[in-house]
Amino acid sequence: MLTLHAAPLVLPMTAAPIPDGAVVVDNDRVVAVGTRADLVAAHPEARVREWPGVITPGLVNSHAHTQYYDFGDLASSGLPFPEWLHQMVARRATFTDAMWQESTRRGLHAYLKTGTTAVADIVTEPAVLSAIARSGIRGVAYIEAVFADDASWAAGKRADLVTAVDGSGGPVRGVSPHTPFTISTGVYEDCVTIAHERGKRLHPHIAETMQESEYVLTGTGPFADNAKQFGLDFSDILDHGTGLTPVEWADARGALGDDCHIAHGIHVSASDRALLRERGTAVALCVRSNRILEAGEPPVAAYLEEGSPIGIGTDSAASSPSLDLLEEARALRAVARNQGYTAEDLDRRIVEAATLGGAAALGLTEGPDRVGRLEPGVRADFAVFSVADGSGDSSTDGDADGDPYKRLIDRGACVATVLAGKIVHRTV
Repeated sequence: MLTLHAAPLVLPMTAAPIPDGAVVVDNDRVVAVGTRADLVAAHPEARVREWPGVITPGLVNSHAHTQYYDFGDLASSGLPFPEWLHQMVARRATFTDAMWQESTRRGLHAYLKTGTTAVADIVTEPAVLSAIARSGIRGVAYIEAVFADDASWAAGKRADLVTAVDGSGGPVRGVSPHTPFTISTGVYEDCVTIAHERGKRLHPHIAETMQESEYVLTGTGPFADNAKQFGLDFSDILDHGTGLTPVEWADARGALGDDCHIAHGIHVSASDRALLRERGTAVALCVRSNRILEAGEPPVAAYLEEGSPIGIGTDSAASSPSLDLLEEARALRAVARNQGYTAEDLDRRIVEAATLGGAAALGLTEGPDRVGRLEPGVRADFAVFSVADGSGDSSTDGDADGDPYKRLIDRGACVATVLAGKIVHRTV
């Protein structure tokens, strides 16, 4: 049965905003997007469902660790990154598979409540893959290699990662070699090989902190101390360094390319950013997590001015106040403004980063599995956002006469989420 979802405004993202718009859905697929009048005339048999505000594609979270949803207290701990990392490691050791699954289910629910329907999800515990698959949320689950040197890799950690990457059923899998301060160079390079041999996407953390840059460049600093405390053999970098930036180091390992997007990209020079663009590697920006962990501020204005491909991520609940991607978009816009980005396209580009940019980062831009857009043939994953003003007046919901992207960022509140044509969250 056809359903026509109508709203004061539809943002297809691959076409101009549509005032008094509609999306026609047949089972789990979008069959038409256009004005309400045209689509009612073309599909008189369709059941009509009225929504307030703005219909958008489901948002795409370009970097998250859903399994850490129950670690939310660490986000308010005030610990600097190296100490926060120690707390994470200690807490992880107390969790069972059942606890990981429950934490992940709560995180998945938080996405759906806030309009996110696709996620670049770092998975450290393969036990959570079944929960992700059952949720119906799209994206890529990147199996993470972390806290491994060559010896532990050969002793079983490699086999565990390959088993998870090669596993049958959903979700789509990728590979995440964490960082050069938590895995050895040999492990990092092998992760890249594993991904390339299988046609899987890569998603490492790169240039998140100054301590990381210090470690890669000189082999010293807090992360060098951490490696020694964890008893890991990182002798290829430890105490002498590489003379490279983290971006240059990852490129030398073969990690960068259009089949890879990186998380954070904070401490990057103009030449680092140029290298990322040359390789076609997008960056997932997570400014609220960066602020909480005192990691620094990514050069958002420079990324925008230079035309670098970007997405938006929340990171984990352990380092972010929420998994709400629209809240993250507001924070990202504020950083861009504070850094001097004054072009009138800012709001549109931020919303594009939360939709089309995320889709590109995850490699989900072609065929029936493409995300971050509303157009015929895509799966019917979309969100509805009320954009009423502070008085609760919804008479201008949709703001057809103003900047719809600005209004969405300023006032958007998710009132419904549709996943594969089914309403999975609603408040109206």
